[in-house]
Amino acid sequence: MDTKPILHIVIPCYNEQEVLPETNPMFLYKLNRLIKDGKISSQSRIVYVNDGSKDQTWELIKQYSKENNQIIGLSQSRNRGHQNAVYAGLMESLDKADITISIDCDGQDDINAMDEMIDEYYNGSDIVYGVRNDRETDTFFKKTTAQSFYKLMDIMGVESVYNHADYRLVSSRVLREFKKFDEVNLFLRGMFPLVGFKSTSVFYKRHERIAGESKYPLSKMLNLAFDGITSLSVRPIRFVTGLGVGMSIVSLLIIIWIFLRYFTGNTISGWASNATLLSLFCGVQLISLGIIGEYIGKIYLEVKHRPKYIISERTDK
Repeated sequence: MDTKPILHIVIPCYNEQEVLPETNPMFLYKLNRLIKDGKISSQSRIVYVNDGSKDQTWELIKQYSKENNQIIGLSQSRNRGHQNAVYAGLMESLDKADITISIDCDGQDDINAMDEMIDEYYNGSDIVYGVRNDRETDTFFKKTTAQSFYKLMDIMGVESVYNHADYRLVSSRVLREFKKFDEVNLFLRGMFPLVGFKSTSVFYKRHERIAGESKYPLSKMLNLAFDGITSLSVRPIRFVTGLGVGMSIVSLLIIIWIFLRYFTGNTISGWASNATLLSLFCGVQLISLGIIGEYIGKIYLEVKHRPKYIISERTDK
């Protein structure tokens, strides 16, 4: 009887027709290598999650699944974003696997780090974060924005692992507890640390993307940062409160100064100072309203209790 843990490798895909023919053999080889080495069960599988791709990604996944029963394909009813695609794969694997490893399909994350992840699982860790050990393959712009992203997360009170994206091993015990997190706005790299349980990190060197284009330009990275901050931290609201107190103190000092000038006979000439102050306060108010509005928008989405994913097709019927 096979007593080794069943592993599901969860791989989100969005418009990846160029890279899948290159990386699919790599994932299959790694899966079978792990089985041959006795680290995981022969019932382990690769789970591709098609996130509403507009190209031939889903057709490729169906073809791979038809050719090899080690491959499971899931297709979302529409594009819902990377985080929801990963979540869908994890939840669909919850009752079928003892451990899951989520990884992007572009070949940048070192698949050989999976061996060490599984070793750490055997050593008692329920969560093993894949952390890149450098950013030598990044451009200066990419490196700067990525480092700023993690620093911003830390400043805003979001607990996350530096240089960790969504390459991680998670046990079924963690997933069962994670399923109880009912929020719709997902920022997985900040949510898993909240679950608790023993965790550790393994470090690896990240490679260049094998083919295709990055699906995380600056705009999406900024959106991810805003989602992460407003979903997991109230520090921006407290910042607005502190800013309001600070501006009130400044306003009081300015009023005192104006009265002193008036009673000493030194009238204030010109409108530039008034216009400048008015513009400053209006700008602060609009920014504050924008931050509060972002949180109200999150509340609006949460109270609807919409499903986080909808599977329209699957290959493992």
